[in-house]
Amino acid sequence: MSELKRTPLYPEYKKLGAKTIDFGGWDMPVQFSSIKQEHYATREYLGLFDVSHMGEILVQGEASESFLQSVLTNDIAKLTPKKAQYTMMCYENGGTVDDLIVYMLEENKYLLVVNASNIEKDFEWLLKHQINGVSITNCSEDFVQLAIQGPKAEQVLQTISNIDLSQIKFFGFESPVRFDGIDANAIVARTGYTGEDGFEVYVPSEVGRQLWTSLISAGEEAGIQPVGLGARDTLRFEATLALYGQELSESISPIEAGLGFAVKTEKDSDFIGKNVLKQQKENGTERKLVGIEMIDKGIPRSGYEVFLGEEQVGFVTTGTQSPTLEKNIGLALIRTEAAKLGTKLYVQVRKRRLKAEVVSTPFYKRSK
Repeated sequence: MSELKRTPLYPEYKKLGAKTIDFGGWDMPVQFSSIKQEHYATREYLGLFDVSHMGEILVQGEASESFLQSVLTNDIAKLTPKKAQYTMMCYENGGTVDDLIVYMLEENKYLLVVNASNIEKDFEWLLKHQINGVSITNCSEDFVQLAIQGPKAEQVLQTISNIDLSQIKFFGFESPVRFDGIDANAIVARTGYTGEDGFEVYVPSEVGRQLWTSLISAGEEAGIQPVGLGARDTLRFEATLALYGQELSESISPIEAGLGFAVKTEKDSDFIGKNVLKQQKENGTERKLVGIEMIDKGIPRSGYEVFLGEEQVGFVTTGTQSPTLEKNIGLALIRTEAAKLGTKLYVQVRKRRLKAEVVSTPFYKRSK
């Protein structure tokens, strides 16, 4: 059995008593205090996340825009320097290779941030479709990525930053940014995976621990909490943000997952999977991702079967008891004819079929 990988921040969160688990081959913190406490802290104050297990792939060269247009579903031509975009890579059949964020660093230079479990697969996929005039570099080990999320994120990060963070708009970023006492340039992006305002910060690996401890110190009075993967999952789930391997996979297309906004089939460039995704957008899909709320007492866990009457119509992709809403809710990929709001369904919870109802999503949306 191969040894688990660790981020440069591992010694810091072990100092804080984090409980760690194997997450896609990484030894990552699932919780520091408790999942609920960390969840509430992020919704009400701010949470600090080590997301350095995520992958970074640099794409640059004179043909980089046309190359990315051919492998990504969104319209890269809409990007300008210091803007970011959510997008997907797809197979010819419309299934998803990965979902990712692409940052336009400057003309002909892009940083792709991909899911930790897909780094090697994504890198190989890009190399397989590489064209002349493009260089592709897996620079994942060069970065520590921290996410600071919550209503007080800007206030706290501002205390150690050399720029006006209020000028960074949603899915914008600034670079180079400097932090007090840290001799390195950073990328600071107004992005996140929690449904709250906040930032994702990229710094060279060697200064990652220094930035972590600076943020813990700077955020102490504001109620900062280090947050593990457990609360990261409940936060993203309440905000209905897709998780690869659950809401998206090689057998689930972005259209089925309700992510058509990031699939620009009208752009001039051909991209892998375009024909199938175009048909799905225009004609609809046989399956659809929906929100469900339990009527009977029980939690709809990932993989549980979903029924309309006696007929199985799909399965739960993610489900839990929502800490914010205090309801048992789930996301389910089900047949489109069963996906209308208010439809009564049944979820197979162990040996019982429990009643649920199709509800609107996102489950949680922060007030401005």
